Amino acid sequence: MFRNVFGSGFLVRTAHVILTWVITLILFLHDTELRKQEETGQLLQPVLFVLLVLVSVLLYFAVSLMDPGFILSDDSSLQFMLGVTEEQQDMIPPSSKSLRQRRCGHCLLQQPMRSKHCQTCQHCVRRYDHHCPWIENCVGERNHRWFVFYLVVQLLVLVWGLHIAWTGLSPVSTWQLWLRTNGVLLVAAMLVTLLSLIVLLLLGSHLYLVSLNTTTWEFMSRHRISYLKHCGADENPFDRGTIHNLWSFFCVWGTVVWEQVYFREGSDLV
Repeated sequence: MFRNVFGSGFLVRTAHVILTWVITLILFLHDTELRKQEETGQLLQPVLFVLLVLVSVLLYFAVSLMDPGFILSDDSSLQFMLGVTEEQQDMIPPSSKSLRQRRCGHCLLQQPMRSKHCQTCQHCVRRYDHHCPWIENCVGERNHRWFVFYLVVQLLVLVWGLHIAWTGLSPVSTWQLWLRTNGVLLVAAMLVTLLSLIVLLLLGSHLYLVSLNTTTWEFMSRHRISYLKHCGADENPFDRGTIHNLWSFFCVWGTVVWEQVYFREGSDLV
C-alpha cells in the first residue's frame, strides 16, 4: 500500500517537513498570541495548533507514499478483484459507444477505463487525476480522497498560522526598525499567504471536479480521450448528480467498474 519513504521524492518530502516545522517554530518564538498563551499557561490553542500541524504532516506522508491505484498485473485473478471479469464484460450492452479496451504502449498492461500511464511514476494508474510534484506521487483512485482531506487540513493550518503571524507583528516608530523587528515573521507570513492561496485554489478546483465526477486529466484533455470523444461538450458519462458524486467520492470505499457506469449498467463495488 505504501512506497519506500527513501525513494523518489525524498528531498521534496524532507523540504516540506522542514519548512512546516520551521514556520511553526517561528510562530512560537516571536511575540504572537500563541507564545503569549503558552507563557500564561493557556495551553489549549498552542496544543491544538501543534496537533493540527502534526495531522497535516502525517496526511502529507500518507498521500505521498500511498499506492494511488497502480496497475501492476494483467493476471486474471487481479482482474477479478478489480471487477473486470468475463461475465461482467458480457453484461456491457452493444452500443455505438462501445470501445475496445486499450493496452498501454509503455507498460503493455491492459488499461481499465479512466486509467492513464504516468510518465513520471512509470505505471498506469486507475482513475488517474494528475501527477502532483508537491507530493511526488500520482493522485488516483486510491488516494484522491485522502489528497482532498490533506488539502482541507493544510488550508486550516495555513489560515490559522497566518492569523497567528499577524498578531505577532509589533508596531515601532520607524520603518527600518519595524523591518528589523518583524522581518523574519513578515517573510513567514508572506510565504504562508502564498501557500494559502495555492492550497485554496487546489482545493476549490478538486471539489468542483469531484462534484462533476470528472478528473483533472479528463477535464484538461477531454478532446484526446477515446471514451469521451463520442460525448457532447457538456456531457459527462460518469456524472450521477452532485450529491451522489460527492457521496460516492467521500463515503463509498472500493474499486468501481467504470465501464459499467459508462454504459449505465450501475457501478458494482468490489
